[in-house]
Amino acid sequence: MGHLARWAATQPDKVALHFPESGETRSYAELDRRARLAAQWLLGLGLQPDETVALLCDNRPEFFEIAYAIRRAGLHYTPLSIHLRPREVAYVLQDSGAKAVIVSPALAELAQELVAQGAVGERLRFALGEGVPGYDSYEAGLAAHTPAPLPPRPVGRVFLYSSGTTGLPKGIRRAVLPPDQHAAPEADMHWKGWYGFDESTVYLSPAPLYHAAPNAYCMRTLNEGGSVVVLKKFDAAACLAAIEQYRVTHSQWVPTMFVRLLALPEAVRRQHDLSSHRCAIHAAAPCPAAVKRAMIAWWGPIIKEYYAGSESVGTTVIDSETWLRKPGSVGRAVNNVVIHILDENGVEQPPHEVGQIWFEGGPAFAYHNAPEKTSGARNAQGWQSLGDLGSLDEEGFLYLSDRRADLILSGGVNIYPAEIEAALAQHPAVREVAVVGVPHADFGEQVKAVVVARNPGGADPALAEALRDFARGQLAGPKVPRLVEFVDELPRSEAGKLLRRILKEQHRGG
Repeated sequence: MGHLARWAATQPDKVALHFPESGETRSYAELDRRARLAAQWLLGLGLQPDETVALLCDNRPEFFEIAYAIRRAGLHYTPLSIHLRPREVAYVLQDSGAKAVIVSPALAELAQELVAQGAVGERLRFALGEGVPGYDSYEAGLAAHTPAPLPPRPVGRVFLYSSGTTGLPKGIRRAVLPPDQHAAPEADMHWKGWYGFDESTVYLSPAPLYHAAPNAYCMRTLNEGGSVVVLKKFDAAACLAAIEQYRVTHSQWVPTMFVRLLALPEAVRRQHDLSSHRCAIHAAAPCPAAVKRAMIAWWGPIIKEYYAGSESVGTTVIDSETWLRKPGSVGRAVNNVVIHILDENGVEQPPHEVGQIWFEGGPAFAYHNAPEKTSGARNAQGWQSLGDLGSLDEEGFLYLSDRRADLILSGGVNIYPAEIEAALAQHPAVREVAVVGVPHADFGEQVKAVVVARNPGGADPALAEALRDFARGQLAGPKVPRLVEFVDELPRSEAGKLLRRILKEQHRGG
């Protein structure tokens, strides 16, 4: 018996899912029933163990029933960002080998573009709810089945895609598990004790479910028998109201959300009872020290930070009290993992010296269909890296320098310059282009394109806006440059290599 089936049997009427904006709820019994129907439907489609289903879905109840159905049917599901453009979706569909695509009506325009442009190909395609033209009905599919017991199947898993240095996503696909592992704990359960998750947990998720962390912690809450409160999208005042209304105990945030919360009028910030809130988790981007101090002063020492990646090679954690003693740190490694800081020659660095962060002792991983990227993330000792830079102090606390050498972190979203540069370089007015992140008070960083125009006389605001429009047609919204500046030349080495460090120094003033 899996986690969901267990809770459906022991607490069938307990609300597993709250959706405040729509007022929808799902009890454990109803979530389990729908997941069993969906699993039978997936088997009826002829999908075989270890095959993949792509899910293009906003925050709605079906996301969870499909996730559990996939697990029961021994498949993989790949959640797609709702901000991707058709060519980006097409790449993930092709790379993942997805046999079917399930879409939400809220994304009907993108879903229909995928069909029109041939991105879906011959794959099975289905739409949730009221449906989308060109897609078969998910609800009709479920109605044709009964929630009968399933034959023994492997345990399916989520198949995540993480941004790559080329700008194209990198898949992180782990093998399905044997059938007897449906109720087995994760290999690393430090989070349960560290954050205090149990049957009484009420978890607030103000972020998109296609992101790795919200996805993971919602499912963890359900597996522990708690309740999840899912907001359609982040709204600072709505979050505070939800904490009070649902007596939220746990939540997860990115620094941009903290900035928005602190920007609320004092009267709004103080009008809600937040006394149930005992653990606020944050990650995804470095948090400005002043912002974190202000949040701790407001919410108390309930804020816990972690640093990790979808690759799961290692995790660090730090609580509020320790962070106040070591501001800026993201904590120490957990689960018997050891952190090493190495220079470009592989030499271990002393405390406070910046180098690449390597994890020793974490589980091995591989990027799907990308052996060269996998080998680049592993060194001769077998240690693994996310490509980030940082330093350790004498007590082994990690401090991040740049999350990655080229990475732009905007509102908790990882953005790589290379993909944006490749898109803009196709414009006939562009001779050269380089992209950097520059400070932004709300989002942490914003994307800036530094352009050498083919015709310097035409380098004006109209061309800048034309380049932004050009980018919008090819890139997800967060990747579109907010700023465009024209220069005579880009800084390059004698060998012609772009000196991105100097470019950042020149432009990080905004």
